[in-house]
Amino acid sequence: QVRLVESGGGLVQAGGSLRLSCTFSSSTHGNGWFRQAPGKEREFVAAIKWSGDNTNYADSVKGRFSISIDNAKNTVYLQMNSLKPEDTAVYYCAAGRLTARTMSAYYWGQGTQVTVSL
Repeated sequence: QVRLVESGGGLVQAGGSLRLSCTFSSSTHGNGWFRQAPGKEREFVAAIKWSGDNTNYADSVKGRFSISIDNAKNTVYLQMNSLKPEDTAVYYCAAGRLTARTMSAYYWGQGTQVTVSL
């Protein structure tokens, strides 16, 4: 069992930035982020291999979001820049295995709210 704890969500104006953090209790093949907006299904955002040398991003966030990992701190980060109102969602940290374009999530955090206002 892997425990995941997110932090860093909040309210930000459009065009602003936020950084999400997720601490994990033990390493897996990869870590990543998903999000779920009201009335929508949970969707993949970004993932990174434990070694930090392989990343995947959803097309909707490429060039704006950046995922990184610090294994010394057992923490994965999601730097979110140029935020848009459509980025508003609950963001979930995940642990599991990278696939060719996304990841398979085996463990989930409790989620953190990100709200982007106009």
